[in-house]
Amino acid sequence: MGKIGIGVNLEFVRHEDKPFEWGVQKAAELGYEYVEPMVHWGRELLSEAGYFHSVSMLDDPYRVKRACANAGVKVSGLSTHTPLCKPEISLEYLKQAIRFAAECGAPVVNTDEGPKPAWTTVEEDHVLMRYVLHEAAAVAEPRGILIGIEPHQQYSKTPAGLDRIHGLVASEAIGINFDTGNSYLSGEDPIVWLKRVLDRLVHLHAKDISIQQSAAERGKVTGTPVGCACGDGVINWAEVIKVCKTAPRDIVLSVECGTVEQAGRSIGHLKQLLKS
Repeated sequence: MGKIGIGVNLEFVRHEDKPFEWGVQKAAELGYEYVEPMVHWGRELLSEAGYFHSVSMLDDPYRVKRACANAGVKVSGLSTHTPLCKPEISLEYLKQAIRFAAECGAPVVNTDEGPKPAWTTVEEDHVLMRYVLHEAAAVAEPRGILIGIEPHQQYSKTPAGLDRIHGLVASEAIGINFDTGNSYLSGEDPIVWLKRVLDRLVHLHAKDISIQQSAAERGKVTGTPVGCACGDGVINWAEVIKVCKTAPRDIVLSVECGTVEQAGRSIGHLKQLLKS
């Protein structure tokens, strides 16, 4: 049975206008054991100026390793969302992210199928995804990196759709990064779905959904960037933890919320449940 760790996606400092290192240190101050950094290709102004938490993959991967070591936290995975249906965007990005993960100490890279091209058919999209995942798995396997496919877009919004994407390539490097909030907003029962993917689970986005957002968006969207504080919304965290404790591998619950204050309340709620 797997052990459960508590981490936080660096999106919790998105609106703080601070650099990556500040976000990592803040996560440590709040008591998090793990962080999930976001990485990007090339260069962009806000990150270079120190006003945003994303890290360029043109930087030395040891920048991530050093920041985490200095703060006393570990990396649960990398947020590397890229549209698998669009190989011209996703293929080289994902391969570089896997190599970056291997050097910075991240065991998982998380992604989804992304928005699809406007002109392709369903079958064509799955061929495109198979191509990307096959090439990415070939890079991930020798490095011991896992690819976590997340329920987030047009095909992965249902259990059967996520299963189909996962099954496109027979590789032990490909698993599931389950998102509690996205699965709920798509109209599914997140606990039932979590049990369905438990044997393939490699990472979990701990995203709660407020009652207001649930009323406005459930069944109308396929996902959302961040949720409310864990414990403030509709997700049954005691049951999520109970299920994850039976997983075949250790799992990090990576909190996805929108503010530092929400991150503080989230870890307090989850730690209390882990004690019980």
